[in-house]
Amino acid sequence: MNAINLTETHAIDTADAATDTFTQEQSLIRVPLARLRPSKRNVRKTAGQSIDALAESIARVGLLQNLTVIQARDGEHYDVVAGGRRLAALKLLAKTRRIPKDWEVPCLLVLDANARTVSLTENVQREAMHPADQFEAFAALVAEGRPIEDIAADFSVTPLVVQRRLKLANVSPRLLADYRADAVNLEQLMALAITDDHAAQEAALYDAPDWQRHPSALRERLTEREIDAGHPQVRLVGLDAYEAAGGGLRRDLFAEDETGVYVTDVALLETLVREKLDGHAAQVKVEGWAWVDTAYAVTFADLQTFQRAPRERRNPTKREADRMEKLEAKMQAIGEALDVALEEDDEGKADALQAEGDSVGEQLQALEDRLLDYAPNVKAAAGAIVTLDRQGQMVVHRGLMREAEARALRTLERLREGLSGEDDVHGDSADDDLPKAASMTDRLAQRLSAHRTAALQIELARRPHAALAAVVHGMVQTVLQRDRYHRDGLPLEIRLTVQDRLEGIASDWKVSPAALALAELQQAVGETLPQASAELFAVLLAMPQGELLRLMAVCAAATVDVITPRATSQQPGEGLAQAVGLDMVAWWQPTAEGYFQHISKAMILEAVGEFAPDHVSRLEKLKKAELASEAERLVQGSGWMPAIFRGQAAQDAATETDADEALDAVDAVAA
Repeated sequence: MNAINLTETHAIDTADAATDTFTQEQSLIRVPLARLRPSKRNVRKTAGQSIDALAESIARVGLLQNLTVIQARDGEHYDVVAGGRRLAALKLLAKTRRIPKDWEVPCLLVLDANARTVSLTENVQREAMHPADQFEAFAALVAEGRPIEDIAADFSVTPLVVQRRLKLANVSPRLLADYRADAVNLEQLMALAITDDHAAQEAALYDAPDWQRHPSALRERLTEREIDAGHPQVRLVGLDAYEAAGGGLRRDLFAEDETGVYVTDVALLETLVREKLDGHAAQVKVEGWAWVDTAYAVTFADLQTFQRAPRERRNPTKREADRMEKLEAKMQAIGEALDVALEEDDEGKADALQAEGDSVGEQLQALEDRLLDYAPNVKAAAGAIVTLDRQGQMVVHRGLMREAEARALRTLERLREGLSGEDDVHGDSADDDLPKAASMTDRLAQRLSAHRTAALQIELARRPHAALAAVVHGMVQTVLQRDRYHRDGLPLEIRLTVQDRLEGIASDWKVSPAALALAELQQAVGETLPQASAELFAVLLAMPQGELLRLMAVCAAATVDVITPRATSQQPGEGLAQAVGLDMVAWWQPTAEGYFQHISKAMILEAVGEFAPDHVSRLEKLKKAELASEAERLVQGSGWMPAIFRGQAAQDAATETDADEALDAVDAVAA
């Protein structure tokens, strides 16, 4: 510890320049610390810098300013009217035995009548040091050879604070001059300090228009050829491995937490990422796939260019079935609790329940995935892509088929089945790479399926031929095939049970585009029809067949019901949806109020990673309400839909190719 130097710190008690009046009203004296006490006439009532920090500063540097006192009425003590914090710091030093209790403190003795005026003057007339002067003073201390740690201790700050002051002192002299003139603010100066290149600093600020001089814009301009350490590629490789390979880093001293680290050698980083991706791709290729590609990132739109290879599903064992049943029951309980938490706006509880539900959903999905696998001949025609998710983890999208591969595989399967015409001989194909609908609550799944029902109703109402086929389909199964159990029946109630529960499930259904369009169509076709039964039948008998079919389609549409009771359920009505070409993008859009506010932050970020991956890092720190609004803005025009709305891709029309051509096509793909 540096000892307090009385010679340096005592106030100069000469009065060469003082007038006779001054010496009569004020005098410099030394008072033992034990005889000093705080005065109620000290105008400073609010505490500033911590007493501990000030005590450390006095212990290292000394008491640089005397106290101002008045004589107490008891004639023994002195009351401190200016310098109360200094007095408290000295008392603390004496208490910890770092100075003696009778240490003589330099004091200015003033008249009792002037006490409050003197106290106020000392606090009001002082002028704070300009921050730029402070930056340069810190730099001067370092230039004199003072260690950063000692400087930090002298001023009771951390070494990082000193390093930041030094960084600011090192910016362009022109920028510092403009900072002193209030033409540049401190936040801009901090952003520009990310580089030591004065020319680059000045170009980033002065070459940019005023509206592009926000600190974040300046920082991005100076690091545009670098990659943030939070980027998936950096997370995959790791900063330690990157530096060990000779890569350079740039650190932003003003960034909070672990942000503000940038990779400067992008080419080296990409080489390291490619090595890891290629290594994992080689392991995936051993599984028997026809091809395995690698990519730094794969978007939802990229995956939509491929068709999905079918997978075979085996029946679960009793143990697996019991486990799945328990997990589904737990999911149901969590979903109900989550609905209550969302209604009560308890975001903390909702996030915790959502995380628990995601974990249970992942376990359930893992069991489902275990029951599914690709046949060897499917792998011989399909491929996989190895890529990165936004956390920097490697992800494998398996079972991807280009158009030619899918056509060749279907043709070969049809030939093996004796040209049966059944395109899907493996049962329902599953999509293991798209986000799982099980991650949402049952209530949200029901509400979204209500909108899907409305969209399917209006699409069916507009397609009389599909409606007629659907009605006849139901009649055939009811009348001619009544002894069979039809699991894949179309979602029509031939008893003409009008679907009227949508509004109770989705409060915004009534004003949805699909519901409004169907209501308008119902009014158009029904307003001229008579109400009396006999008259109505006569009108229908006389009606042309085309109009009668159109009317039948509108009525049949009202019976459509594809409400799903559970988020984990298989979405019903897929065949009918394909027949009418259902595209939910035309009838529903994900909004903050209608979708994003009802799922967890993790799910929102996962969705943004599909339709706007470049924005994920920026959005991670937003609160949920802000995140939901920003997701609504970014999703516009992307065509992105939740997993519950993504129907299976329609199969291409079967082509009559002979066996040799089909086998040649498959062999060519496998090669």
